[in-house]
Amino acid sequence: MVVRLMTGDASTAINPQLIRDWAHACADGLEAMRTEINDLNVFPIPDSDTGSNMAQTMAGAVAVLDDLDDESDLSTVTRTLADAAVGCARGNSGVILSQILVGLADAADLAVAEDDHSFNRLCMNGLRLGALAARRAVSAPREGTVLTVLKVAAQSASANVHGSPADLARAVADDCAEALELTPEQLPELASAGVVDAGARGFLVMADSMVLVVSGVANKRRAYRGILTAGTTGTGHDDGSCVGAGDTDFEVMYLLDGADGSQIGALRDRLGELGDSIVIVGDSSTSAERFSVHVHTDEPGQAVEAGLALGRLTEIRISCFALDAIRSAPGASEPAPRFKRAVVALVTGDGAEELFTEAGAAVVRADHGVHPATLTEAIRGTDSAHVIVMGNGMMSSQDLVQVGAQARSTQRSVVFLPTLSMVQCLSALAVHDPAEEPDVDAFAMAEAAAGTRWGSLMRSNTKMMTLAGTCEIGDTLGLIGSDVLVIAHEQRQAATALLDLMLATGGEMVTVLAGRDLDVPARESIAEHLRSHYPGIELALYDTAQSSHLLQVGIE
Repeated sequence: MVVRLMTGDASTAINPQLIRDWAHACADGLEAMRTEINDLNVFPIPDSDTGSNMAQTMAGAVAVLDDLDDESDLSTVTRTLADAAVGCARGNSGVILSQILVGLADAADLAVAEDDHSFNRLCMNGLRLGALAARRAVSAPREGTVLTVLKVAAQSASANVHGSPADLARAVADDCAEALELTPEQLPELASAGVVDAGARGFLVMADSMVLVVSGVANKRRAYRGILTAGTTGTGHDDGSCVGAGDTDFEVMYLLDGADGSQIGALRDRLGELGDSIVIVGDSSTSAERFSVHVHTDEPGQAVEAGLALGRLTEIRISCFALDAIRSAPGASEPAPRFKRAVVALVTGDGAEELFTEAGAAVVRADHGVHPATLTEAIRGTDSAHVIVMGNGMMSSQDLVQVGAQARSTQRSVVFLPTLSMVQCLSALAVHDPAEEPDVDAFAMAEAAAGTRWGSLMRSNTKMMTLAGTCEIGDTLGLIGSDVLVIAHEQRQAATALLDLMLATGGEMVTVLAGRDLDVPARESIAEHLRSHYPGIELALYDTAQSSHLLQVGIE
């Protein structure tokens, strides 16, 4: 990356192209981090849109900047960027972002007046003026927000103003990262949710973007994870009614033209009577009288009327927090499912695929393992409102949790039954009733699976100690669950010994899923042993051709 600075020390003059490059880097960085920042959004309203608002505001400002002549000077570039951000600001966080850019534009004007175009002075003054402008714009500033981190950034730039541009940029970004980690200690809402401030995380993206543009080296930051807040949607809303997690239900934004600056104080007071989170900022140019207004309120109509009394309104946006959360929830844009219920089962073996398909399951083959994305697509592919999934011991719990997070939506519920074998899965499918209520059906299936004692035969691939003694390579092992309780040289001996152990506590039905490598004597001995020693017990034997087990056996 080419650094848009002339070679030199802290007095190096800044090239306007650096601001263009930085703006693009900010837009790209905020877009890339949009989801992470949204997940951190719990203050002032947990509406999960801080990342989106900052990304959209920066992208809109960059789009206007791109239309500017390439030969434009520093003041024109910074002022165009600032005015565009004010005009297209989204949400509380977008308005504050615009004030950071206004501070930069004011610093560029100061640089012209003082005939000092050095990067370090521009950075120091821009952060100082931006921090002040952002704080003045907010009616009730709180520590532990982006305002605190902006103040730290300004102080860091001032302390490092005599270093090299790269050193100053790195110091500002690193100090902001440290300040971000402290935000939960300053704001109780963040501490209770276990997150850092979303807006401050967004500003750190902007600070890191400057490091990238100036030094050519990208900072690596840890992932700042959000958590689910109150309610089932993770956005603080328990249901579909317009009731926000804070004290208000609506966000109102508009641009006000024609008002006198002396009237803005009265407008701020009036909006304070109607709601909170009030942010009012003026256009950064000296010739225009335009103000960007933002408020959270239960009276959106009156908030608009308060602005109309002072001038002409444009870009009026009114949002209901709960409706926005519903619209942005996973799957909200999907068409309604065509089917009521589906069952998805992981299996191995051609015979198992046929058997479980006939039993009514949508089958996912796991002969060579299965990727979470494959199971997720299979769940979605059922096109069903309620999906019951049985992993049958073929996927880890961690992967199944990942699948659940990706597959669930407002249109689809997903329930995982804790089956560890295909024989348990088959028992569950035997009681599956699509006409029953989803919870009742899932409970009955889970109960049937849990009531099935299961075991298996496997071939030993190594010498090892087991509960049944020491086995040699090539021995046949009989397992109940995951414990080796039988060791035999022949499959036939292992099969009958395993059946005796499993039937010692009784049973009415034996289900055997024969694997690809189960030999004929073992197959014949199972039926003969049950007829001779356990008359009256029913046997169901299926050729499933799985390679992982010589056989699986279930007792009901």
